[in-house]
Amino acid sequence: MAAAKEIRRPIAATIRLTVPAGAARPAPPVGPALGQYRLNLMAFCKDFNARTQKYKPDTPMAVTITAYKDNTFEFIVKSPSVTWFLKKAAGIESGSGRPGHLVTSSITLRHVYEIAKLKQSDPYCQFMSVESICKSIIGTANSMGIKVVRDLEE
Repeated sequence: MAAAKEIRRPIAATIRLTVPAGAARPAPPVGPALGQYRLNLMAFCKDFNARTQKYKPDTPMAVTITAYKDNTFEFIVKSPSVTWFLKKAAGIESGSGRPGHLVTSSITLRHVYEIAKLKQSDPYCQFMSVESICKSIIGTANSMGIKVVRDLEE
């Protein structure tokens, strides 16, 4: 057997943060979260900002950092949340206070499809079909009080 054995490093913690794209700095919330595990803050900030430079500034990016006991780390950057995309597409600040009763805005199926294509690159959605991601996005839109229509003329 020529297969090399993979050595498993002991994990100290798994840290989940929401950081604006291209704006990671060693100040809160990044600094205290990584500092308590003695991770290199500047290395994380440089790597994160390099990976998220293709997104618009201030886009909230979810990041999962795996901290190891030898003070090293790995991180996975996920695309912004579906609710953030829906609010941007509908042009609203927040969802409805009474979803199902009060419609705040409406979006088209094309918006839903475009969001689904973006979310398909996420680690948890990469094996899901676009149709099932679209159904999930439509359910989220309904729970926010956003109506999904075929065309905006309706």
